[in-house]
This record gives sequence, structure tokens and C-alpha cells, in this order.
Amino acid sequence: MSSIDWIILGLVLAFIVLYGLAKTRNQSGVSDFVTGGNKASWWTIGLSVMATQASAITFLSTPGQAFHDGMGFVQFYFGLPIAMVFISLFFVPIYHRLKVFTAYAYLEDRFNVQTRTLTAVFFLIQRGLAAGITIFAPSIILSAVLGWDLVWLNILIGSLVVVYTVTGGTRAVNITQKQQMGVIFGGMFLAFLMLLNFLPLEVGLEEALTIAGAQDKMNILDFSFDFDNRYTFWSGIIGGSFLALSYFGTDQSQVQRYLSGRTLRQSQMGLIMNGMLKVPMQFFILLIGVLVFVFYQFNASPLNFNPTNERMVMDSPYAAQYKVLDQEKDLLMGQIQTLQLAYLDVEDPAQKDVLQKEISELNTQQLSLRKEARELILAADKDAETNDKDYVFIHFILTQLPVGLIGLLLAVILSAAMSSTASEINALGATTAVDLYQRHRPGHSEKHYLKITRYFTLIWGVIAILVACTAPLFDNLIQLVNIIGSIFYGNILGVFLAAFFIRHIKGLSIFWAALINQCFVISLFVLDLFEVIKLPYLWLNVIGCVAVILIALIVQFFQGDKH
Repeated sequence: MSSIDWIILGLVLAFIVLYGLAKTRNQSGVSDFVTGGNKASWWTIGLSVMATQASAITFLSTPGQAFHDGMGFVQFYFGLPIAMVFISLFFVPIYHRLKVFTAYAYLEDRFNVQTRTLTAVFFLIQRGLAAGITIFAPSIILSAVLGWDLVWLNILIGSLVVVYTVTGGTRAVNITQKQQMGVIFGGMFLAFLMLLNFLPLEVGLEEALTIAGAQDKMNILDFSFDFDNRYTFWSGIIGGSFLALSYFGTDQSQVQRYLSGRTLRQSQMGLIMNGMLKVPMQFFILLIGVLVFVFYQFNASPLNFNPTNERMVMDSPYAAQYKVLDQEKDLLMGQIQTLQLAYLDVEDPAQKDVLQKEISELNTQQLSLRKEARELILAADKDAETNDKDYVFIHFILTQLPVGLIGLLLAVILSAAMSSTASEINALGATTAVDLYQRHRPGHSEKHYLKITRYFTLIWGVIAILVACTAPLFDNLIQLVNIIGSIFYGNILGVFLAAFFIRHIKGLSIFWAALINQCFVISLFVLDLFEVIKLPYLWLNVIGCVAVILIALIVQFFQGDKH
């Protein structure tokens, strides 16, 4: 990276941190720290909600997902607008009426303190893991491509977040997330424009989409009810709705964003704004990944996008074999480029079909070479992570973008990591302090509880950094976060839906149902992991939600009217 890129990166990050500190220096109590003094406007809430979900994983993994598998992943978000409307109508009014600091405080009022504590613990487990992954995602990738030390990257990203989150609480998170979303939107739009500019003169946006469509990258909708396919219209609209309901309606990292609203109306409008913009935003990010695929139809690409793997195999006895594969790949790329240009010039449908088949065959051969390359990488190091989906976009940034824009795009990635991590440790600290410490140790002063909340926020920041330092690279990081959420979210959502709509269910019944059901959902996930059953993880949200209500009703039947 050039000195200009370093300066841009440093200035953007310094501005975000210092601005957040300057605007949120004084906190009078836990209420100010957790809800930001209820001063947030609807558009601040909307941007904060989006920034909380749009982690660095979104901007690293999602383009890589589209590069390999096309636009189908957008179906994952189809249920989100439905969830936003439902939460705005039913969840938010209750939270505002009761003036709770956390979502789980409501469950004590409705059920008992045991249920409140249990759901808070479930949240702390899954969100504590996810917070570490949101730090780890950009760190592992930047470490690989830039040669930076992984541990120190984790510490750097985590520490920047901890500084202003511990000091300014929710208001600092909300304020900095507005700046971060500005950087993110600006950077991704510039990346989109640069991609179009880098394509051959004959290839505009329309032609690029034609090329992508011919290679099945534009297949957005899949109406099959296929459990072998993770992302279909039905898994997105049903499983995605349940996941979004639980995430936005019961996850404190999100609930805390809209509890900071000035009024009920402002909170509702912020959520509706997120529902209107989230799907188009994800579509746009996936489209960037598709354009990266088209770009590499005309330009050379590595056999494996993880540079660490390539350096390692070239220093091994398998270097000669790897070079041969690389030469074969270059020959294929030359043929693909020639045929792609011919495909655009031909108007006869029959000829287009012939060329399309030839290009598809060559791309299949290229995939086969990449598979052989992964086998050589594993032969050189059996512990190497050969999956390179998360490295596709960062490779494009570092090898193709001009000086200055590289620094800006890296700032986008780090800003996204900081925004999500800040929301997560803010919520983790608040939940630990309010739902566990303050609830079970009452009678202290407001100043004491504020200090304790800051301490817990700091502790969770340290835990997130430690998780980041030990986290493994999964098949795709954005999938890993969603899988962890799906294991817990359905169960938690079922508890809340029972609290809202099924007055017959009492505290003892739902408590035991939540414990039993969590074991059941984990068992289903393990069975799918070892391929005993076929169950895409999004369906865990539906099953977990329905099952906890059914189990609670059964337990309640035998308990009678006992609380």
C-alpha cells in the first residue's frame, strides 16, 4: 500500500473514533449509557440498525459469495421487510410502553426472573461468539493479503471500538455508525464505478449482466422446496423471516438501537427505513461480486485468491506442479476472453447457445484446475484453509484499484467491522450489567451501575478480541455468523412470541421448554453437520420457534395453572 492509502485509512478511522468521543463525553447514568438518553432520530436509528448488521463480513464475504454462486444469496434477506413491519407493530410498542433498557427485562414482567436470565445467557453466548467473528473476519483477510500480524490486527480493531464504546455507550455507537455508513456507501459505490470502468470498452453494465446471466450468476429466484439448497425463495421468506424477527426483535444489539429513539414513532420509522433499504443494499453488494466475476472473465486471476496459500505452496516441493496448473489456467483465460467478446457480437440465438456452452465448459475446466490447486495446497500443508471465497473482493481491491481508493476501501472494511463490533459489545455489556448484575444485586447507586456497565463493556470487548484470536476460518464467514444465530434465535423468538400472544403459558413452563428446546435444536444442527439429516440452517429458526411454544404448551398442560 502507498503512503497516500495509509494516510486516508488512518484519517478516516481517527475521525470516527475522535468524533464519537467528542460527542459523547458525559453520561449521567445507566439510562444514558444504554439508551443514549433517548435522543436518536428515525434516520439515525435506521442507519445504526443497518450498520449493526452490515459488518466487515458483509463487504468481504458477500461479494465472494456472488463471485462463486451468483445472486441467489439475496433470497436470504427476503423475509427481512416482513419482520420489520411485524416488529414495528408488536414488539416496539411494548418495549416503549414498559420503558425497559433491555428486551429480556420484559420477560421477567411477563414470566419470571429465571426466564429473563436464561434468555439473556443465550444471547450472551451467541452474540459473544459473533462479536469475535466480526473482528476476526477483516483481520484474517487483511493479515493474509497485507502481511500484517493477525493478533495485532485483532487487538487494533477491537481496541479502537472499545475506546469510544466504553466511554460513550449507545450514543457513541449511534453517532459513529452514521459516519461509518457514509464511508461504506461511498466506498462501495466507487468500487462499483471502477469495476465498470475496468471492463473492456465493448462491455457496459448491460453486457456485463448478459455475460453473468449466461454463466448462471443472475439466477436470483429459486422456488424449489429443496433442503439440499440453503438459499431458496421459501427458506428466505420463511426461515429468513423468523431469523430477522428474532435478530431485530429480541437481540439486544439491535433492540438497543431503536430503544434509543426519541419517540415510539421515530423507532418504528427507523426500522421501516431498514426494511426498505436492506434488500436493495445486499442486492447491490452481491452485484459487485458478480461484476468481479465478469472482470475476471477478461483479466488474469490467481488459482487461489488467498495469497498466503500461494506463497506457501510455491515454497514447497509442489511448486513446479502448481506452476503448470497456473499456466493451464492462463491459457483457458485467454480462450474465455476471446469467446466472451465473440458472444457479445453474435446476434444469432443458435450461435449464442453454442458459444455459451463453450464458455461454460472452459469455466468448468478452470474450476477443476482451482480444485487441483487446492489439493496441492493441502498436500503442502494439511492444516491450510483452501477456501478463498472471502479473499476474492479484497484481492481485487489491492491489485486493481488506484492509489487512494485502496485506502478508502480498506477503511470501508474496518469501519464495518468497528460498527458491528461496537453494537455487539455495547449490547453485551448492557445485558450483563442490567439483566444479570443489577437484577441480582439491587440497591446500589446509579453511579455504581454506570461504572459496572462500562466495566462489563470493556470485559466483553476483551473477550471478543480473544475469540477473534482463536476463531477458525469457516466455509464462508457470513454463513458462520448466521449459523450461530440460527442455533439460538428461533428458541429466543419463540419465548417472546409466547410472551406476547399466548397468555396461557406461564413462567415455569416456558423456562423448561426453552432449556429442552435449545438442546433439541443443537442436536438437529449436529445431525445436519454430520450429514445424518438434510436441514439448511435457516430452518432451525422456524423449528426452534415453533418447538419451544409446543413444548411449553405441553409442559403447561401438566403443570396446570402453576406459575
